Amino acid sequence: MEPIAVAAGTSLVGAMASDGWPVARAEVVAFWRRARADEADTVADDLAELRAEVLAARQADDPDLERALAGIWQRRFQELLRPDPGLSGELRSILEQHLAPTLAPDERAEVAATVSDEKERHDRR
Repeated sequence: MEPIAVAAGTSLVGAMASDGWPVARAEVVAFWRRARADEADTVADDLAELRAEVLAARQADDPDLERALAGIWQRRFQELLRPDPGLSGELRSILEQHLAPTLAPDERAEVAATVSDEKERHDRR
């Protein structure tokens, strides 16, 4: 799996419990609309449902559920990038500008390390 997809999925789930969620959500839906317009409304609905699940997981102190939800979105981002790897630059920008800033410092450091690994891998190509 592409590291940028892993970082984006993880950050998306983390962002859902933050005050920055409305902007982050709008950016992700707009990204999806540009990449696959026919799926954007479904993604918007899925994100609303996912947010409720993430908030419930946090309230129940269930990190396993949060990881599982992040895994679902990591896969969705991966599937979006697979036919058009050029989208990874735009996804990285959304991650760095709108998702990662909403995270707690420890989560942000983990995402930064993943993105750094991805950049190094890309530079070696």
